[in-house]
Amino acid sequence: MTEIESAIKAPAQPLDVPEPDTATGRPSSTARLVGVDLARAVAVFGMFAVHVGPFNPFPVSGDSMGTRAVWLASGRASALFATLAGFSLVLIAGRLEPKTGLAGRQAKVRIVIRAVILLVVGTALAMTDFGGGVIINFYAVYFLLALPLLRLRARTLALIAVALALVMPQVAYALRALLSESTVNMIDSYDPIARLSGVGVLDFLLTGFYPAITWMTFVVTGMALGRLDLSSGAVRRRLAVVGPALIAFGYGVSWLALRLTGGAREVMAGMPDMKGFDVLKDRTAMKDPGMAEGSFDLPVGHGLWGPDAWGLLAAEPHSGSTFDLIGCLGVAITVILCLTVAVDRLPVLRRLAAPVIAVGTMSLTLYVSHILVILALPGEGVTPPQSASFELLLCFVVGATLFAGIWSRFFRRGPLEYLLNSATKLANRVR
Repeated sequence: MTEIESAIKAPAQPLDVPEPDTATGRPSSTARLVGVDLARAVAVFGMFAVHVGPFNPFPVSGDSMGTRAVWLASGRASALFATLAGFSLVLIAGRLEPKTGLAGRQAKVRIVIRAVILLVVGTALAMTDFGGGVIINFYAVYFLLALPLLRLRARTLALIAVALALVMPQVAYALRALLSESTVNMIDSYDPIARLSGVGVLDFLLTGFYPAITWMTFVVTGMALGRLDLSSGAVRRRLAVVGPALIAFGYGVSWLALRLTGGAREVMAGMPDMKGFDVLKDRTAMKDPGMAEGSFDLPVGHGLWGPDAWGLLAAEPHSGSTFDLIGCLGVAITVILCLTVAVDRLPVLRRLAAPVIAVGTMSLTLYVSHILVILALPGEGVTPPQSASFELLLCFVVGATLFAGIWSRFFRRGPLEYLLNSATKLANRVR
């Protein structure tokens, strides 16, 4: 998932260290950004929290810190993950300066190879009880859709991301409203991926838990961030304003709009009774009580909680509204900026957080592994498992950190990252 080599074995090096281009042997513009690896680790831990932590969709004053942390990670951890995926695409395609000519063609082939492998691995995981909750098969589609954008500058990418955030949620709502169950079933019947795993092309593009029609906003934003010089003070100051402003606008305007229009009552009225809440079953029930257990598909023809459009004003996790996208983008930008600045200004943090940074360098390995571990828990093949708790979450976080810290002492890449990198060497044959 990451192309950033871990710099934790040489903490005295600056954050930006040019790496050799595997195709030409010359130094490339790809920078080693340890802060980005640290942000990726935060995203991985956030997804652990959502999957095995003590989840409560509506935290109250008496809830534990762990419950509040899980609520905070919900939707935002996966959005940060997707934003960092866009950043990784730019690392492959040429960070500050897009690769052209032979190097550019080889970079595109590397991305296509990665997309194919992620689709295969993600589809295999989707065949389990995790179903549509797996994100890496959606990554494959994001990567392919991003190919025409690889040579664009940061400003152009940022403008595209803004347009996607403002327009696509409404387009997605309209398209889903036009679909009927029979139409969806007919499309899926001709889709070999959907027939194999239950999560197919229609899910990837429109009706899934991470549909490209809205989630490409995060990917394109990540690409724009990757094209910026994050070591520049001017860039950092701008992002320090943009990130919190997006958070305030996304969540603040949504909160105000729902209360001024009465939409808050409508949204709450359309939600299921949360008594005896079972996250996997009731997450599905929120969307369509008639859907099979384990499915994460959004309801055909429905908004956030019902057949009206009030959900377009909400900023709830995975609602896919403009406000949700803007708020999540603000969180992602702020996290990436803060961690990048922190490891730059505090060398001691870089040393102390070395095992956590290592988690970010092998996020694909740990993401796949945590799903397999959840599925292997005795008598519990769903997410979150019945034993979901802060203690279980802590075990996942500590276990992943220990593994990554020890592995990175001997190897530069995680196990799956090594296999992925080896497969993409086929791109060197392109001429």
